[in-house]
Amino acid sequence: MTTATLDTRILGRTGPAVTSPGMGCMGLSGAYGRTDDDQSVRVIHSYLDAGGTLLDTGDFYGAGHNEQLIARALRHRNRDDVVLSVKFGAVLAPGRFPAGFDGRPAAVRNSLTYSLQRLGTDHVDIYRPARLDRSVPIEDTVGAIAELVDMGYVRHIGLSEVGAETIRRAGAVAPISDLQIEYSLLSRGIEDEILATCRELGIGITAYGVLSRGLIGGSGSNDGGRAIQPRFQGANREHNDALVARLQGMADAKGSSLAQLAIAWVAAQGDDIVPVVGPRRAEQVASMIGSTGITLDGDDLARIDALIPPGAARGDRYPAQFMADLDSER
Repeated sequence: MTTATLDTRILGRTGPAVTSPGMGCMGLSGAYGRTDDDQSVRVIHSYLDAGGTLLDTGDFYGAGHNEQLIARALRHRNRDDVVLSVKFGAVLAPGRFPAGFDGRPAAVRNSLTYSLQRLGTDHVDIYRPARLDRSVPIEDTVGAIAELVDMGYVRHIGLSEVGAETIRRAGAVAPISDLQIEYSLLSRGIEDEILATCRELGIGITAYGVLSRGLIGGSGSNDGGRAIQPRFQGANREHNDALVARLQGMADAKGSSLAQLAIAWVAAQGDDIVPVVGPRRAEQVASMIGSTGITLDGDDLARIDALIPPGAARGDRYPAQFMADLDSER
């Protein structure tokens, strides 16, 4: 492993420069078990102090808690040193139960208004619908964000978990900086069509789930949302654990952890891809940054493909009711 420092990559032809890996903040609001806000702020500070710039959140993470947490972490920081990527549109019922998606232009403007207040800022750097609202043309949703760009409240437009046709339709309305979508050694569906479409149109990829929610290099626990994830259940879990174990020898040879190898693999798929990792402890921040010191050449990548072929994982990446919401899976 060579000396590790955060990389800088540009999100697409029109997007901002960000550090890679980026930091996903969802796990700091209870998605994978209980958290402590003081510790979470320290985690964010660890990433920023190491030179990190990209913080990814959603207005529905913890029903607004995550944005408020980020605001606290940035209170005495230079706002212009941070790229805030915000997802919107997920509708929650009491108890924080998912209740659909709202991509209407009026909802876009309303959601941003509340996000700006919770984040304590006058703009977000990337604003994206969390999922496609099938009742609203994507042109209308993206058009509403484009108006907010013109007004100065948003800097760039992103997408999340949409397929090639939707990407093309959205890109015809306004420049798209990046598509946020799951991409990992165990989730390679974007390689079929979506990745090529983004590259044709000059759209970057912010890849989440690069550790497959902890299947790769995690604690092995089923805390929080993992309890309902198909890949963590029964025979699926046994099969997937065995797949991941195939990489241990290669990780050892590289002087890395399994998690670092998995992050490095995503980063090695192209300079237009930024892995987004969700640390919950300061030492995990150090580990994700350490992944940049791992070099994977063509032989290494071919060996990894042989060890874990595309499509080898068992179980959908979300429960059935959530898979139905993914335009990217159609």
